[in-house]
Amino acid sequence: MSTSPLTVPVRLLPHGEGLPLPAQASAGAAGLDLAAALAEGETLLLEPGRFLAVPTGLALALPTGFEGQVRPRSGLALKHGVTVLNAPGTVDADYRGEIKVILINHGPEVFPITRGMRIAQLVVAPVTQIMLEKSGDLDQTARGAGGFGSTGLTGL
Repeated sequence: MSTSPLTVPVRLLPHGEGLPLPAQASAGAAGLDLAAALAEGETLLLEPGRFLAVPTGLALALPTGFEGQVRPRSGLALKHGVTVLNAPGTVDADYRGEIKVILINHGPEVFPITRGMRIAQLVVAPVTQIMLEKSGDLDQTARGAGGFGSTGLTGL
């Protein structure tokens, strides 16, 4: 099944000029790689156990009915213990400010972040808006009100 890509207007902020626009790294990739938009020669040092917001130099105009999900890059997580703190971060369709990525370092070493480094990925997904309606009764399911570990998962 082939679908045409969704066109999303993007504004490059001054500190993002010169960086390539985010793109899928392969034909089947779901996410677009987001890069750090730091000044040339600037390095952010992400200490173990610390977090910070890293600028991307991008602002988007997502269409109504869509959201952007800022997700970790698996390579950074596996190799360095660096991930997106609020994964997935949400970019709402009506937000027009700069996308920043909140990274946290769970690894044992200081993690240097430099200009152009791929720090996260952005996945654009449809959103279903809902309206909650008070009800005294909910339909019954086999699971019922069973919480964490109630579906047979062991070792939790």
